[in-house]
Amino acid sequence: MIKKSLFIGLIGLFLCVVPSHGQQWQHSWNEATALAQKEHKHILLNFSGSDWCLLCMRMHKNIFGSNQFITFASQNLILYDADFPRNKKNQLSKELERQNNTLADKYNSAGHFPCTVLLDDNGKVLKQWDSAYTGTPESFIAEIKSL
Repeated sequence: MIKKSLFIGLIGLFLCVVPSHGQQWQHSWNEATALAQKEHKHILLNFSGSDWCLLCMRMHKNIFGSNQFITFASQNLILYDADFPRNKKNQLSKELERQNNTLADKYNSAGHFPCTVLLDDNGKVLKQWDSAYTGTPESFIAEIKSL
């Protein structure tokens, strides 16, 4: 009986862990755009303050961290998080910081946090959310699918 429940627990753990590997946030904008063009996928560009913006943290947890979104994104999107951390221990490389500032100038000049932008594979804006998404992961996915 103990072996059976341990086995079921391990399977449950495996099922919870596996979907999260399907979602991969890119760390290079050039690689993200090249991958989007190669795979003919939209890019979801997210501007966040990972260590200071509570709404950003909530968005990552409730939307981007949901199993539904992870599964959808792994099959349909290229993800890029333009992070703007404040804590010294979380600072980005100068190159990554410049890259994120350039993206902010182009796609988030008003400086909203969080700000999520859906782009086609050529960088054309399809939809922009200038604050935290308050709906469900399913409704967020439905908005993306509608485009």
